[in-house]
Amino acid sequence: MAAKIIETNNTPLTKVEVEGVTADIIENALKNARIEMDAVLFRTAMSPGIREQGDCFPMIANKQGKMVVGQFGSFIGPFMDAYDAEIEEGDIILTNDPYMCNAAVSHLPDWIVLMPVFKDGRHIAWTAMFGHMSDNGGMVPGSIPIKATTVYQEGIRIPPTKLYKKGELQSDVLELILHNVRTSQWNRFDLNALVAACRTAGRRCVEMANRFGDDIFYSAMDIMLERNFNAMKFIIQNFIPEEPRTFEDYICDDGMGMGPYKIKCKMWREGDVAIFDFAGTDPQAQSSVNFYLNEDMFKMFFGSFTINVVDPQIVFNDGFYDLVEVRIPEGTLLKPKFPAALSGRTHALGRLFDVLGALLGAGAPEQMLNAAGFSDSPHLFYSGYDSREGKNNEWFQLFQIGFGGVPGRPAGDGPDGHSLWPGFTNVPNEFIESYFPLRIERYETIPDSGGAGLHRGGNGLSVAYRFLVDGEIAIHDERWFTYPWGVIGGQVGLRSTKKLVRSDGSEEWLPSKCDGIKVKTDDLLYFNTWGGGGWGDPLARDAALVLADVNRNLATIEGALDYGVIIKDGAVDEAATEQLRVEMRESRGDIQTFNFGPPIDEIRANCKQETGLDAPETPIFR
Repeated sequence: MAAKIIETNNTPLTKVEVEGVTADIIENALKNARIEMDAVLFRTAMSPGIREQGDCFPMIANKQGKMVVGQFGSFIGPFMDAYDAEIEEGDIILTNDPYMCNAAVSHLPDWIVLMPVFKDGRHIAWTAMFGHMSDNGGMVPGSIPIKATTVYQEGIRIPPTKLYKKGELQSDVLELILHNVRTSQWNRFDLNALVAACRTAGRRCVEMANRFGDDIFYSAMDIMLERNFNAMKFIIQNFIPEEPRTFEDYICDDGMGMGPYKIKCKMWREGDVAIFDFAGTDPQAQSSVNFYLNEDMFKMFFGSFTINVVDPQIVFNDGFYDLVEVRIPEGTLLKPKFPAALSGRTHALGRLFDVLGALLGAGAPEQMLNAAGFSDSPHLFYSGYDSREGKNNEWFQLFQIGFGGVPGRPAGDGPDGHSLWPGFTNVPNEFIESYFPLRIERYETIPDSGGAGLHRGGNGLSVAYRFLVDGEIAIHDERWFTYPWGVIGGQVGLRSTKKLVRSDGSEEWLPSKCDGIKVKTDDLLYFNTWGGGGWGDPLARDAALVLADVNRNLATIEGALDYGVIIKDGAVDEAATEQLRVEMRESRGDIQTFNFGPPIDEIRANCKQETGLDAPETPIFR
């Protein structure tokens, strides 16, 4: 049974004609309100993951729950379908459980706040925001346990719950929730910040309705959705083929010695409707790398990716959702059955963007095809008791999102050391060193890690963490086994590595997914992320650009040879370069659309020698 909105004013909102200028004013005012939500959150949140890095996603939706402005697409519809209760003015709902809200959120550390907006007793809009909490309880600090086999091991599950009833905070509910997490103070402040952001946007909605009238405000939201619908209809008709197109890629492993796991998708168009079918995706994993993907969330991924590639000026909202059909078989990696573990879903999420980019771009590689590199959102966790003088042995817990190499693309080189999510920012090293017992001894790009190409892939990052007290670390990362692929002649990017150098000088290679790793004072972790794949023929890249990369320490003299460029005495040897490029063109064979690197069997056979780690075993599905 779906949720029911209780209104004291039953006069229905009416769709009316809205002048174009007025619609534009309301559209931009709503965009500004969405930006203001971020501003409020960043100024009032406590944890570095939200306050410094921006791991949060706001939205404003119309009365029916369709997002009109925002960042992560509608989750109100799935929530409303699953929430069997009445909702009144002043209510604010909190949840984090994917299984209780039709995957409106996809793992337990993401706490989502939803607030209906009322004016004069009528429901006129929704505001909502979710943020990644530093801790949610469960098996390990940070609440993303690698070896979890059920969601029960991943921390507290909050069903859709009224945090506020008719404007009154339900303190007993809040205290019960916070009693089950390790970072209760941070979570309290971050949750208050989410509420404040939603209330701010709610006030802006009421102000707009007061200024222009309820019906005009309501109708302007419909116009925004209609604009998006029409723009996406044109894009789908022109960029999605009627002939099916299929692509598959892999999550390297599950952190428990099994892998790789396949994500497969077939895309085609029937009339005006784009269809994405994930039949052939591997069954759900035994560990926490499953991603419970709501169909509307994938529509959001498709819309966001397509709009940013084709025309970033198009307002991004849910208007086009009826133009997309998503089919995800139950019991697979992307729709696991309860109570499958979900906390490590970031790996599949990142891989979806690589798959989506390949599907959309393969038909027009010169205009739309990116290489691989939206491969993951690397995480580092470091926790323990601070034994330094004056710290009173207090508990500390760091959660940091790392950055990798963004792929080469038609528009140019991939950015070096950037995030899967464009809005994320790094935590300043000075901040980390001030608040946590560690020292960052290196923070730099890895030369030559981006795949060579006419437009090279972005370089990965090498960050060296010196631990100043005994503690425990956990790592989440990808692309250590399979390569970030290149396209239309571009080369693969360098794979990720993690090396721990102990204070006694001994060294060990760490898996890309591990937790419970004990570290001692003065141990040093080298956290190296992947490089993006290259785009286009590297032999066509301007030799002057290759030299500039060498001078900026983004490439080496040896790496310049991948472009057929010979550098001597700080300058390009033009004659030798031309000769080398002729020889390389004659010997390399035909250029393929995709360069995946060696076959999986060859990667598996050479894994120990090349990575220092045992190859994952082929998954056994029950």
